[in-house]
Amino acid sequence: MLPVGEARPFVLFGPGHLGALLLTTVLAIGLVRLVRRDPEGRSAAAVRFGLAAALVTVTAATLAEWAGQGTLDLLDLLPLHVCDLLILVAVFALWTRQALACELLYFWAGAGTALAMAAPDVRNGFPDPAFISFFALHGLVVAAAAVLVFGFGCRPRAGAPWRVLLLTNAYAVAVGAADVALDANYLFLCRKPAARTLLDWLGPWPVYIAAADALALVAFLLLDVPFRRRGRLAPLARAE
Repeated sequence: MLPVGEARPFVLFGPGHLGALLLTTVLAIGLVRLVRRDPEGRSAAAVRFGLAAALVTVTAATLAEWAGQGTLDLLDLLPLHVCDLLILVAVFALWTRQALACELLYFWAGAGTALAMAAPDVRNGFPDPAFISFFALHGLVVAAAAVLVFGFGCRPRAGAPWRVLLLTNAYAVAVGAADVALDANYLFLCRKPAARTLLDWLGPWPVYIAAADALALVAFLLLDVPFRRRGRLAPLARAE
């Protein structure tokens, strides 16, 4: 047993990790099935707005926790991490079902958030608040992407992988400017993280940046495959 007050260390693919992944999967599948029964009904609307409210609530609770610990920085309020920006994109997409927002949410969640959940940057396991916050936010983002694309039918339009890649690079340029101005390393654009990551296999700076960009494109193209029929993209079911 752990001493009283000592946090339980995070174990990759341990019971807590697998439980969080399973819960996210069950939640996403369950909500997609519920929405598909009547995409324009009250239950479907409740799912959309409920997920948006949950994302806002968990984000606010996380920031309040950091503030209480004295670790909240003003820069934490800016979307300088992809996952932070994706929370805003997810809330907007859930609220409006706007086509471009849904595309960004789907590709970024599938190529980034889901992978982050599989190999999370978490030190302590369940029930540490940081563990709960990480998997709650990331899991809600993944569930939101699944619900909008596979539940409401907000499918990617033709050329979506390239469009999302262009916007991803534009965002990286903006974050890179912030890195220079703040002497920071958001998105690891200036140097690799101290911990071992996939970037260690992609060469030195700045080679790993170009390699990561190429891998992102491959991931986007693969995520686009399910919506193709005989070489053509399936039509967008609904996007407001």
